[in-house]
Amino acid sequence: MYDRTDMVDKIMEHSDAVLIVEHVRERLKNEQQRRLKFYDHITEDDKAEFVNGEIVFHSPVVKIHNDATKYLLNLLMNYVDGHDLGFVGVEKILTQFTRNDYEPDICFFGNEKAALFHDNQLLFPVPDFIAEVLSKSSQKSIEHDTVTKFNDYEQHGVQEYWIVDPHDKTVEQYLLENGRYRLVLKSAEGSVHSHAVPGFSIPIAAIFDKKVNREVLRGYLSQTE
Repeated sequence: MYDRTDMVDKIMEHSDAVLIVEHVRERLKNEQQRRLKFYDHITEDDKAEFVNGEIVFHSPVVKIHNDATKYLLNLLMNYVDGHDLGFVGVEKILTQFTRNDYEPDICFFGNEKAALFHDNQLLFPVPDFIAEVLSKSSQKSIEHDTVTKFNDYEQHGVQEYWIVDPHDKTVEQYLLENGRYRLVLKSAEGSVHSHAVPGFSIPIAAIFDKKVNREVLRGYLSQTE
């Protein structure tokens, strides 16, 4: 994460600091106008995000990307619903950050936020948990997930961030501590234990292996019957 204080200090070194700030303010104003147009033109058929002033359209994903997303969603959604913990969104849930709008592959909102949602809601607040599944067919997509989104999620208080790599079959788990993400796990083996979703713990293999996924799901369903 970059240091905001350092950036401000660098601007203050310039005699025309006021003009620089005014120029930035004007550009952000124009950017927000484009953002409002983005809201007006996107439809439920689009998978698009507004990132640093640009509309980013996402291309179709390969099967292993879809499978990993589906398997993780399957477990998280059944666990959250079974324990009445909140709301799980997938892919086309448009989440609003200060400057940008993202459609995370998977996200979770605890009951405090979820209680305010309504059936026709289009724009959602910052989630408590986000999982992004990497698409190695696009370097720009990887940079969005590992740099742009990483920094934005960190700065806006997303409590937990998982970066799932379906090619290497690994999970990186980051937890927010004192305003910064700390990497607590990067592995293809063992289990991953969520902190933002109370009690949610799964074998990493369950995200990539259909048989393991079914076994874990069967356990969840038996607990809630």
